[in-house]
Amino acid sequence: MPEVRARSKKRRAEKPATAPASKPSRRWWIYPAATAVALYLAFQVYAPALNGPFVFDDGYLPYHSPGFSNALRVWVVGVRPLLMFSYWLNYQFSQEPYGFHITNVFIHLLNTLLIFLVVRKMQQLSSPASPASSYTLLSAFAATVFLLHPIQTESVSYIAGRSESLSVLFFLAAFAVFLYRGTAAVSWPTAIAVLALFAAALATKEHTLVLPALLLLTDYYWNPGFAFSGIRRNWRIYAPIALGAVGGLIFVARVLGVAGGTAGFGIPEFTWYQYFFTQCRAFFVYLRLLIFPYGQNLDWDYPASRNLLDHGAIVGLAVILALAAAALYFRRRYPLASYGFLVYILLLAPTSSIVPIKDPVAERRLYLPMIGILLIVTAVLQRVRLGQKRLATALGVIVAVLAFVTYQRNQLWASDIALWEDAAAKSPGKVRVLEQLARTYYDHNRYQDAVNEYARAAEVQQPDYGMLVDWGLALDRLNQPDAALAKLRQAAALGPTAHVYTQIAMVYGERGRWADALQALDQAEKLDAGYDMIYDDRGVIRSKTNDWTGAAADFQRALALNPNNQHAREMLAIVERQLPAPR
Repeated sequence: MPEVRARSKKRRAEKPATAPASKPSRRWWIYPAATAVALYLAFQVYAPALNGPFVFDDGYLPYHSPGFSNALRVWVVGVRPLLMFSYWLNYQFSQEPYGFHITNVFIHLLNTLLIFLVVRKMQQLSSPASPASSYTLLSAFAATVFLLHPIQTESVSYIAGRSESLSVLFFLAAFAVFLYRGTAAVSWPTAIAVLALFAAALATKEHTLVLPALLLLTDYYWNPGFAFSGIRRNWRIYAPIALGAVGGLIFVARVLGVAGGTAGFGIPEFTWYQYFFTQCRAFFVYLRLLIFPYGQNLDWDYPASRNLLDHGAIVGLAVILALAAAALYFRRRYPLASYGFLVYILLLAPTSSIVPIKDPVAERRLYLPMIGILLIVTAVLQRVRLGQKRLATALGVIVAVLAFVTYQRNQLWASDIALWEDAAAKSPGKVRVLEQLARTYYDHNRYQDAVNEYARAAEVQQPDYGMLVDWGLALDRLNQPDAALAKLRQAAALGPTAHVYTQIAMVYGERGRWADALQALDQAEKLDAGYDMIYDDRGVIRSKTNDWTGAAADFQRALALNPNNQHAREMLAIVERQLPAPR
């Protein structure tokens, strides 16, 4: 039956190069036991931060907003619906930070399991003749480093860092499905699974758009006869991605071109080429943090390179190009290390290339690219000539050191004051850090410390509207009304808003200066008659002066503008009991 034999040969030819099949291990219990150990280690290392507060961008979760609605549609509107859906699910069980932190740790653990699978498969592809035990040891080490490395703290202990970990969960799942397919040519079920997970990753965070490039690079390295035949073989994945790329690029271009955000070509901090020059240096900061994780910082104050010579950007660019050229040159001799370095560059590119981001350095951006460095480390360890026991002992010591450092780092995340004090010590010239520390002091009723930090920030940079308002409120809490009013008046001069005039009215009202308070509220009403807090505050003042009818009218108007204003609702009920009974 020549026809049947020909089809059989074709099927055999389509199988990818993998390690020889090995007999199922009798020690089947090792994998669930290892998973249990990983779970235990993760929660031990991240335990200090589990009860840590909401910090920084966590405050922008929908339920922190005035007029909050629990409707799912309110949460998922935007460019990251799956991320917001995960927050919405957390909120249904608890509004406390603990539940959000627990979820982050579980996501991180799932990513660790996927790292194990990916690294193991890469070892099989690069060294098919090696024993299975070596795959397991080195893959477990790589996964454990991913689990316990201190650089991961920001992506795990920071609730807003879930954008990294959750998007990477879908990204790695798609990559694992691609790697563990049964044949070199992608089948329709595999293609659909990869595309669905890719879509989920994009719906969580946009940096995962590099997945198609990673698949192409992987095919180039490990799929025999790649060239054009490899692309044709996997057309079921690449064709749909190519069709969707046009619309995706248009959408991304529109997002990146908008001014006023924290990323994109419209931000005032950098031009695209200045950001690129800066990233030529940041590239090595990231490498150093992965190899020697000291000096971690929640909010880096990293100087920009305004031209190619500024801060030695040209040296960084030259070294990166030399390393990339070396990786390609030694591709056949050191395939896994070569592949790992190119993967690192590729996965870092969305945040460290030409698309400007307000913060040039952020530790959470290493969460995904770390896999490239782990592959390089694995490639190096494959060539180490030590017995299994000695190697395992040495790797265990490394893991223990990383776990200790990560535990120490998480102790900072247990306290917002400690976290921002650490950041202020390392970024003393960054106004945002000083302001965040001041607001944190304010939230903890440490008003004098808050005032001191605002004064420090004002020495670094001319105070803006927001800083002046917050500074004024801190002075008010210290019972310094004249100084508070001076700051609030400065803020009003910079940006005359209804909000700042309600704060001025509040300072007057706390001192019983009713006429001055009402005058400030009249000014607020002229600026924005639709701001419900004007009438809420005025209703309070009128109730203090026994103007019950006027107070009731103000509280009713506040509720008409904002039915979710609970204070106005409660005050209206109190005031209505004081109104004379109708005749």
